Amino acid sequence: MLYSAYEMTRAALTPWRQMAHGTRLMLSSPLNPMSITPAGRSLSASAALFERLTRHYGKPEWGIDTTIIDGEKVAVTPRTAKADTWMKLTYFDRDVANRNDDPKLLIVAPLSGHYATLLRGTVEAFLPAHEVYITEWSDARTVPMMAGRFDLNDYIDQVRGALRHLGPNTHVLAVCQPGPLVLAAAALMAEDGEQTRPGSLTLMGSPVDTRRSPTLPNKLAKSKSHNWFARNVINTVPFPHAGALRRVYPGFIQLASFIQMNSDSHVNAHRDYFDHLVAGDGDSTERHRAFYDEYLSVMDLTEEFYLQTIREIFQEHTLARGLMRHRGRIVDPGALTDTALLTIEGEMDDISGAGQTQAAHDLCVNIPAKLRADYVQKDVGHYGVFSGQRFRDDIAPRITKFIRKHNVCPR
Repeated sequence: MLYSAYEMTRAALTPWRQMAHGTRLMLSSPLNPMSITPAGRSLSASAALFERLTRHYGKPEWGIDTTIIDGEKVAVTPRTAKADTWMKLTYFDRDVANRNDDPKLLIVAPLSGHYATLLRGTVEAFLPAHEVYITEWSDARTVPMMAGRFDLNDYIDQVRGALRHLGPNTHVLAVCQPGPLVLAAAALMAEDGEQTRPGSLTLMGSPVDTRRSPTLPNKLAKSKSHNWFARNVINTVPFPHAGALRRVYPGFIQLASFIQMNSDSHVNAHRDYFDHLVAGDGDSTERHRAFYDEYLSVMDLTEEFYLQTIREIFQEHTLARGLMRHRGRIVDPGALTDTALLTIEGEMDDISGAGQTQAAHDLCVNIPAKLRADYVQKDVGHYGVFSGQRFRDDIAPRITKFIRKHNVCPR
């Protein structure tokens, strides 16, 4: 019912949004004398704000056309390296020769409500020194029921499949949510003796063990029963979406929870946006649009994936306790012996608390000390771990150095 009500409300607002769009165009036209008056600017800004707040934000484009390598601008083209129903592996093809020694880097994006394009800055930071690939997960509301389920086991299998496709000595970077699952995939590959297991594994702001320094989201996950989440946040995709009748955790619920965590900052940001529109500050308004075009673009998660994540990662801590199973088989991080491990945390992370990512070192007991590293970036929160100035200047170069140090092949 909630999902249908949400869609009906969005549809009901469509004519009003179109009216606001037309009003903004009329009032901002240089041919309209009101465009230079305070009243005209305020009305135009109000219309623009209403139009953006009621718009549907679809999947963003990557918008990565170039990078800088050795001081030269190089063209970049995102291409599909591998694709199936639930995941597309995107390769950022750099138009440059004689870079065969650049390590392959697989970025495993979160499946937690936002599209992989949220990591646009992460991709851009590694393009000068790496052959970059990234996982793009499917929006559950676009996948027909006949395609079947998608759960934690399937996610782990997808990561293993991507590594097999890319071949030996691929380095893996897991951002936030996928950390425990990528660690599980690497452990299973190591136990099976697969040559395509990761050359190195970097976990960033990941909930490997949320019993350590639990944050507000961690406490919320523990404060409610598994059945409470099933009853209160799972909805049915309505028609006419391709995934109609699929049970999902809707992206708009996740977005609402994100906004509620920092409601004051979002209200202030939109107030500032209104003021910048009135003042004609094009640079500031464009920065606001760019951020919220990405932030407000959300996707649905399958019921089984979401509920298993709540239970296994945030309530029962199965990986951290040595109890996680993949298709009936115990996952043993101790199987990792020659995969280098780097963990990175943000000092002010309010989503994955201090020590939650570092816990991977306690699980991977057979990785030698020379293949390990840990880094805590001061004065950054969760998003600062994988984006922003501190990430570009301090974190990304550290990861690249670590990968190059352990870029050895074959095993």
